[in-house]
Amino acid sequence: MGNVTKTIGLSLGADICWPICFEEIVREMKLSIPFAGDNVSFQVERVMIEPYSLQQPCKYAVVLDRLTHWYNTSREWIKKAILLNDLYVLNNPWAVQSMEKQTTYCAMMRLGLPIPKTWMVPPKSYDRSSSKDLEFTLRNYAKLFDLGHLGRELEYPLFMKPYDGGGWVGVSKIDNEGELRASYEQSGKHVMHLQEAVNPYEHFMRCVGLGPQVKLINYDPAAPLHGRYVAGQPQLSTADQDWLRKVTLIINAFFVWDFNSCECLSKDGVWYPIDFANPCPDSQVTSLHWHFPWYIKANIRWAIFCATTGRKMRLNQNWQPYFDIADTDMAPDEKFEAYAALAEEHFETERFEEFCDKHLSHLDEVTWNFFATDRAKQAIREKVASLYPHHEIETFTEHFFEQIQRWREMEPPK
Repeated sequence: MGNVTKTIGLSLGADICWPICFEEIVREMKLSIPFAGDNVSFQVERVMIEPYSLQQPCKYAVVLDRLTHWYNTSREWIKKAILLNDLYVLNNPWAVQSMEKQTTYCAMMRLGLPIPKTWMVPPKSYDRSSSKDLEFTLRNYAKLFDLGHLGRELEYPLFMKPYDGGGWVGVSKIDNEGELRASYEQSGKHVMHLQEAVNPYEHFMRCVGLGPQVKLINYDPAAPLHGRYVAGQPQLSTADQDWLRKVTLIINAFFVWDFNSCECLSKDGVWYPIDFANPCPDSQVTSLHWHFPWYIKANIRWAIFCATTGRKMRLNQNWQPYFDIADTDMAPDEKFEAYAALAEEHFETERFEEFCDKHLSHLDEVTWNFFATDRAKQAIREKVASLYPHHEIETFTEHFFEQIQRWREMEPPK
């Protein structure tokens, strides 16, 4: 039996707190996992940005990536490493680059999910220097349209948002035609969606999926950024929790995203997915606070599982099995369960859970102990200091650290 060390790479942007916590907890776990005749241990290393040869080898077994959605150099290195070196990456860079909200709405409508009525509208303005053919194209083929008619078709309130956006950028709640026209005037060169509101709603849930693990979080969009993720476990029926977990896995498996969040609103007993193209969602303690330890643990579990077992990347989507189910005469609930079965198979849920029970059973205790330490508090302070004015650093450091201590009180290791 040989000794093998697998390297987990962290491809980072302005990430401060979670990488420190990830590194410290993995180190403290002192893992040595017997697998396929070897004892597998782990080291964590931060991925540097530098020139590279397309022929050079890759030392990483898994990379946790936070740059693909906006930094081209790292995205192209990751593509190279997947194609030439069999690297496993969270997330698939081609799926992140090509699957915007428009595609996700259409695909899930094709599967029969209750997506609110949505219209796409052309941009209000254009970059006239972008193409010599633009003027001719617009003059001959761009039809004038009545924006007010679209508002009346969808009814108020409605939402205007970029078809490919994220982070609530450019999102407007529209209550009347005047607001609709004003928001469109301000939308600039963005291609926009108009979407009917689920109003009034009973629950607003953000469901964070990482591999086969799903965290259901009450979400308050009206709160300040640091308070939108509501602390504590949601008070939902078992059936609702099961549906939300499964719809998150279905979406993530369909688009081959390992890490993504799905926002759902409930009204009159029906859950409506409204925003679920968020691969690489918020991972900062300043947003997640009480839920932050779950994210760290989920990230460690999935990274260690993928690195140890040599999980292979799915390079492209295979939508046909889902469409084959959608085209049957099965009842909607039966179709949903069939989609979920495909998703569970994609994420190897049963194998993953057995692996964690056997090899990572001490993760809960190690994490629980770590988040009581000065090192954990210092990591929080470093993130807070990067975001908040100097006079608020201590106040918000204490706030987020206290939230995590509340988590420790409510969820001690079993």
